[in-house]
Amino acid sequence: MAPPGEKGTWKALGELSSIGITLVVATVIGLVGGYYADRWLGSKPWLTLLGLGMGIAAGFVNLFRSVRRAEREFDEPK
Repeated sequence: MAPPGEKGTWKALGELSSIGITLVVATVIGLVGGYYADRWLGSKPWLTLLGLGMGIAAGFVNLFRSVRRAEREFDEPK
């Protein structure tokens, strides 16, 4: 049986381990969405760049949320 505080530690580590994947996926989704919007509207390269910027911003927002959530899990009273 695990000590009471260990469950929160494992949960926090699991949360932090997904950060890299989240950053990449959010960036790629923004880039691909902007690219196809550019092809549809013919406004190259502006919507691609806008989509890329929004994807990067979304990735960093998720990064900060994950870190805050993991901090809370790690610092829970034991």
